[in-house]
Amino acid sequence: MCAIVGIYGAENASKIAYYALFAMQHRGQESTGISAADGEKIRLVKARGLVTEVFSEAVFETLGGDCAIGHNRYSTAGNESKMDAQPIFARYKLGEISVAHNGNLVNKFEVRDELIEQGAIFQTNMDTENIVHLIAKSQKDMLIDRIKDMLTKIEGAYCLVIQSRSKMFVIRDRFGIRPLSLGKLKGGGYIVASETCAFDLVGAEFIRDVAPGEMLIFGEEAEPISEQIFEPDYHPCAFEFIYFSRPDSIIDGTNVYQARLDMGKRLAKEAPADVDLVLPVPDSGVAAARGYAEGLGVPFEMGIVRNHYIGRTFIEPTQEIRALKVRLKLSPIKYLIEGKSIAIVDDSLVRGTTSRQIVKILKEAGAREVHMRIASPEIRFPCRYGIDTPTQAELISARHTPEEIASIMGADSLGFLSVDGLVDSLGRERKYSLVSFDGDYFAGGSAQSPGCSD
Repeated sequence: MCAIVGIYGAENASKIAYYALFAMQHRGQESTGISAADGEKIRLVKARGLVTEVFSEAVFETLGGDCAIGHNRYSTAGNESKMDAQPIFARYKLGEISVAHNGNLVNKFEVRDELIEQGAIFQTNMDTENIVHLIAKSQKDMLIDRIKDMLTKIEGAYCLVIQSRSKMFVIRDRFGIRPLSLGKLKGGGYIVASETCAFDLVGAEFIRDVAPGEMLIFGEEAEPISEQIFEPDYHPCAFEFIYFSRPDSIIDGTNVYQARLDMGKRLAKEAPADVDLVLPVPDSGVAAARGYAEGLGVPFEMGIVRNHYIGRTFIEPTQEIRALKVRLKLSPIKYLIEGKSIAIVDDSLVRGTTSRQIVKILKEAGAREVHMRIASPEIRFPCRYGIDTPTQAELISARHTPEEIASIMGADSLGFLSVDGLVDSLGRERKYSLVSFDGDYFAGGSAQSPGCSD
């Protein structure tokens, strides 16, 4: 889920990268980092914490140059340490490189074991380190050829920004699972970022999405050079629209807010409820709840107040922290809720921790009935492409029916959007990655493959 950004040919490149990472803080809260290149040297600053906590004016004095790459980390593997923060910097035969990665290499362990057999020494558990070693150990004479050589040895979902002392290379995997867009900066230079909301903050003009299987090379030329490395097999991740992305982002031509609104309207047709009002689970459930209320023709109310100083519970690494933070960050407005029959709409149901707590606090606030509605299908399979559900044992819908889950949560009913309803809401012109819902691992391999996203 991580956020990556690359800036090339811009004054104060590291500061622009900082603001882009700030706009994409929702994609990862564990650590952040920026490396900057000035043609002679790469300098790197990274640490655990939020963007605003890690970077200061004094830090930017060390990050000079017109090229910068950055990363916000959301982990499902590795450790909570500075070593597992990105970008990853290395010195090798051709000089210096820095790598930032969003995605999940499904053959991580096979590649790593082979590299260790060849004498490689690893300092982290991140699959991104495989990429650095593969580039360093390649026998090709040019960095671009070493990168191509590396790409033939990795499989899975990845968006990569690779920085040398004078160039920047941007690659999106052939499936296009994770989003990546290209923009033009007003003051000159280019930006690539995981989401277009970063462009809005830094005043960049959207040019286009990076194509699946494409490499962009930024160097001495006035414009980036495009090279199609792999034949596209386009399967963008449906979860980008359901949960991951900010509602003001445009992912592969689709506005995230509108997609969520359409999901809610379709949910009202497929799983209606006789209720007095509709509430969203803030913030990612707001658009879907608005669509659901519109579809039912009942009032929509922001009946739950979110404390924005508490992070997103889904991306917290332990179950205990998730459970505690639900009550810390969500508070019901009793005046709106008491004596009412309520539909509460959330974007997804993974482990059930948040939903169980929400139903409880709504009943305690005096709700007569609480009907839970989920604006996505039942999540029954782990996603090996970069979602924090590494085993089926963690997925409540893999073990229980909707009726059983409603009973476990204390809800009066539970309804999900169908897979067909989701695809219709997103548009049938693309084949989306729906592995969490249907178990179709289109790239081959087992649904039980371990998660190792960086």
